[in-house]
Amino acid sequence: MTLFSVEGKTVVVTGGSRGIGKMIARGFLDAGATVYISSRKKDELEATAAELGCHAVQADLSTPDGVETLAQAVSERESRLDVLVNNAGASWGAPLEEYPEHAFDKLWNINVKGVFFLTRRFLPLLRAAASPDDPARVINVGSIDGLRVPFMENYAYSAAKAGVHMLTRHLARRLAPESITVNAIAPGPFESKMMAFALDDPQTRGAIESNVPLGRIGRPDDMAGAAVFLASRAGSYLTGAVIPVDGGISA
Repeated sequence: MTLFSVEGKTVVVTGGSRGIGKMIARGFLDAGATVYISSRKKDELEATAAELGCHAVQADLSTPDGVETLAQAVSERESRLDVLVNNAGASWGAPLEEYPEHAFDKLWNINVKGVFFLTRRFLPLLRAAASPDDPARVINVGSIDGLRVPFMENYAYSAAKAGVHMLTRHLARRLAPESITVNAIAPGPFESKMMAFALDDPQTRGAIESNVPLGRIGRPDDMAGAAVFLASRAGSYLTGAVIPVDGGISA
């Protein structure tokens, strides 16, 4: 159905070598898009690119040099960018009395600053792709931990993801007149390295599943479907939205 088609679009997915980023990248590839993925770890990145059949750019997006590396690499090959998925991020859990100051610095740099500065750096390519009938799209990956108080002590992570949600709304308001939409997906529990400490333990996994109204952990198609929807004609009238993909937890 052309309503949900992203065929022929050019997509960048940061943090695309594993977890949610890999799910999203695979979804766009299966739907006929050209996809670039980035991450810090070269071996893992190249293995995923070979598995999926997409382009790979090694970059640490918590730094200005990393932002420039990714943007320059894509700009050398593409004249427009239809979809930017800001997924790269990190988490940090520790008890309140032991929570380190540098956790806030690390998570702010990658989870919030990286989203802002990469989006700004890609604006020329996004503007080149944008039109009133088919806007360019920015999709930020937040978290339900930025929507409600989490059970885990991940103070810097939940604060940073709440920042991603507000940054999404702010950029959406600013870029709407230029036919660039900015939305966020707020995932619940999905299979990823970030969640492995909990989901690999059967007892903990069961406890998490029991708190999901739909009764299960998220699947790759759940995440890919939300991203493809936002990037397709079906999602062209949404901007500034934060969409929970969490099986009903945030409800």
